Amino acid sequence: MCTLKPGVLLTDTEYGMALLDQKSAEYWTLNPTAALVLRELLNGHDAGQAAAALVERYDGVDAEAASQDVAKIVEDLRSAGLITP
Repeated sequence: MCTLKPGVLLTDTEYGMALLDQKSAEYWTLNPTAALVLRELLNGHDAGQAAAALVERYDGVDAEAASQDVAKIVEDLRSAGLITP
């Protein structure tokens, strides 16, 4: 579970999601995989549940790879200052 930091806005796009940090005026785009992970986390699910959503949505993705992807996405979003734990 996580929340967006104050001043960060998000919108769904045709190809995933866009995030805007109003303080820095920087924006980021997320591909559909990263968007699914962030949406799961913002909806109160934990990293394991987000990984399970990836496995369910995408053929050929195993649980271990999904868990690693979720961890990397969360790390990237935190280091960019977009989400809080």
